[in-house]
Amino acid sequence: MRAVERFGGSVARVTGNFGAFLRFSWQVMRSITLRPGSWGRWSRLSQQLDLIGTRSAPVLALTGLFIGAVLAIEGYDQFATFGLEQRLGAVVNISVVKQIGPVLAAVMLAGRVGCALAAELGSMRVTDQLDAMRVMAADPIRVLVAPRVVACVLMIPALTVISNFCGIAGGWIIIVAIEGVNPSAYWQYTADFIDWWDVMTGLIKALCFAFAIGLISCFKGFHCRAGAQGVGRATTDAFVTSFVAIVIMNFVLAKLLNDLEPLLR
Repeated sequence: MRAVERFGGSVARVTGNFGAFLRFSWQVMRSITLRPGSWGRWSRLSQQLDLIGTRSAPVLALTGLFIGAVLAIEGYDQFATFGLEQRLGAVVNISVVKQIGPVLAAVMLAGRVGCALAAELGSMRVTDQLDAMRVMAADPIRVLVAPRVVACVLMIPALTVISNFCGIAGGWIIIVAIEGVNPSAYWQYTADFIDWWDVMTGLIKALCFAFAIGLISCFKGFHCRAGAQGVGRATTDAFVTSFVAIVIMNFVLAKLLNDLEPLLR
C-alpha cells in the first residue's frame, strides 16, 4: 500500500512540475513576443550575450576541433583498408554538421551556461530578490528570464556554427595534413555529400536545443528550494533535465527532419 502511495505521489509531483513548467514557458514566451522593450534593452541583453556566447566560444571551438580529429583518427584505418580514405572527410563532416556538432554544443552549454543561469536565479530567489522585484512592480520573468532565454536562442546556434567549423578543421588536419589525402578530392567528396538541408538540419536542432536549455535552466533556478542546498540541487537538476531533453529532442527532430527531407529537396 505504501508503495502505491509513493508511486501516486511521484506521478502527481511530476505532473505538477510539468504543468508549472508549461505555465512558466507560456509566461516567458508572452513576455518575449508581446513586450520586447522590457528585455530588449542593450544593458540587459549584452551581459547575457557575453556570458552565453563570447565566453563560451573558446571552449566550444576547442571541443569541436578535437571531436573532428578523433572521428578522423578512428575512421581512417577502416576507410583506407578499402581504398576510400578520400571519402572519409565527407563522412566526418556530415556527422559533425548534422549530428555531433549541435548535440555536443548543446550539452556543453547546458553544463556551462545552464548551470550558471540556474545558480544565478536560484541565488536571487533564496535571498528574496525576486520577491523584492515584484514588490517594486517589476516582473522578474520580463526583466530576468526573457533576456536570458533570448540570449540562448541567439548565441547557441552561432556557437554551434563555430563548433562545426572547428570540427571540420580537426578532421581536415588529420586526413589531409597528417595522412596526406588529396585535398581537392577531400573537398569534392564533401561538397557532393553535404548540401544545404544537412546544414539547416543542424541549425534547426541547435535552435530547439537553445529554447530547451534557456527555459529549463531558468525554470529550475526560479523555483529552487531555500538554502545553499536548494541552489545546488537546482543547478544539478538544470543540467540533468536539459541533457535528457536534448537527447529526446534530438531523436524526435532527427526522425521528423529526415521525413521532411524528400519533400524539401
